[in-house]
Amino acid sequence: MTRELRPYQTAAIGLVWQAMAEGRRRPVLMMATGAGKTKTAAEIIKRALAKGKRVVMTMPAIELIDQTVQALYAEGITDIGVIQAQHPLTNSDMPVQVASVQTLSRRLLPETDLVIVDEAHRAHKIVYQWMAKQPKLPFIGLSATPWTKGLGKHYDELIIAATTQQLIREGYLAPFKVFAPSHPDLAGVRTVAGDYAEDDLAEAMDKPQLTADVVSTWLKLGENRPTLCFAVNRAHARSLERDFRNAGVAVAYVDGDTDRGERDQIRRDFEAGQIKVVVNIGVLTTGVDWDVRCLILARPTKSEMLYVQVIGRALRTAPGKADAIILDHSDTTLNLGFVTDIHHDRLSDGSERKASSSGRKERPAPKPKECTSCSYLKPAGVHKCPSCGFAPHRVQEVATVQGELAHLGGKQKKADMETKLKWYAMLLWHQDDRRKSHGWAAHRYRDKFGVWPNGLHVTPSRPDVEVGNWIRAKAIAWAKGQEKAKKAGGAQHAA
Repeated sequence: MTRELRPYQTAAIGLVWQAMAEGRRRPVLMMATGAGKTKTAAEIIKRALAKGKRVVMTMPAIELIDQTVQALYAEGITDIGVIQAQHPLTNSDMPVQVASVQTLSRRLLPETDLVIVDEAHRAHKIVYQWMAKQPKLPFIGLSATPWTKGLGKHYDELIIAATTQQLIREGYLAPFKVFAPSHPDLAGVRTVAGDYAEDDLAEAMDKPQLTADVVSTWLKLGENRPTLCFAVNRAHARSLERDFRNAGVAVAYVDGDTDRGERDQIRRDFEAGQIKVVVNIGVLTTGVDWDVRCLILARPTKSEMLYVQVIGRALRTAPGKADAIILDHSDTTLNLGFVTDIHHDRLSDGSERKASSSGRKERPAPKPKECTSCSYLKPAGVHKCPSCGFAPHRVQEVATVQGELAHLGGKQKKADMETKLKWYAMLLWHQDDRRKSHGWAAHRYRDKFGVWPNGLHVTPSRPDVEVGNWIRAKAIAWAKGQEKAKKAGGAQHAA
């Protein structure tokens, strides 16, 4: 039974057809990870088939062929042939062909009326050659990160169907919280083709102290959640795997050479809870819909595309999943910003824009800032720390100490009245249920929104996961503060 289209999917398909009707034959459809690219592609294919058209859908990796075929079957599309080596579904007579770009580069290009290019940002040479050879043939690119330099030389329009921020806000993706350790020393790491040189990066990151810190951090903050860990190279990944195993954590390792059967078994064990952490070196960045609830980023990157693709692995919703935990051991969030803040509204034409139409240089997006009191990374422009309430003042001397992992949050949006009423009703329910003192709910409301709930009249209602987690976090923070104060008082007394 096929699923109904989500509103933004319907709108996106309409914009694609509109663009093509207006003469733009090469649109790129941007859909954030988890937005349902395959579902949307299936609907485009159905409409093409209804008009008697043939469709080729290209895949950037062999391992995605069978996954895509099964997804199309689930949407009721069964007349499918596969172009990939000696695949058992090879049948050139079928109106829909799912094709590996590697195989396409070695064969005659198939006759078709429409090409859908999955992961269009990967910019495969054979696809561009096909475009140049048949300029009137429509190509529709699909990508969560269509920001490749020069992509606009081959595609003529960017259609933004859904951003990560939008999908989180509408409940289609899980919200996330990020923790960041002390910054890795990458001073000696060279940059090659816009990103860190792998050899230098591996040398910088594959150190016993750093890999041990990844494991100890996960044991402390990972909440025993099913976790993907992204490493630099095989040696680094094996070091992380070893340290997890030595700590008694059920761990597995996956790379590009891992046998398909072994990878499928690892996934089954992961979903059954028999494996808690899967360490990999970049092979699980696209086309992976595992139930990931924690992600370890131990591979620094300068690439927005890689960063967004990696973090996206943890943002899919699942039953009982309130949020995702990101353990960023790479400094990437500080350098690139939150994934919800990364956005481009046009395709790159291959040149860097040095200035806007007014002649002024474009400024980079503001990055998170660290609270000097509690090490929380707050959105740029936020003076008072949302975590501890500290507002910095000018001082003559600043003492720095090594802190524990810092919690990062995305941009704080002003809450609407509906949200405030919901929170107050749930805080009142908790106050009554736990027999808190009169005024407890009002004080917690003020902690959350910065104002008192004057004039609000609501019926108490049981807290949902978001509110419940916030109440628990506040309780834990208060308890830790009491413990810290107690220890400080004991030390002063002993002195």
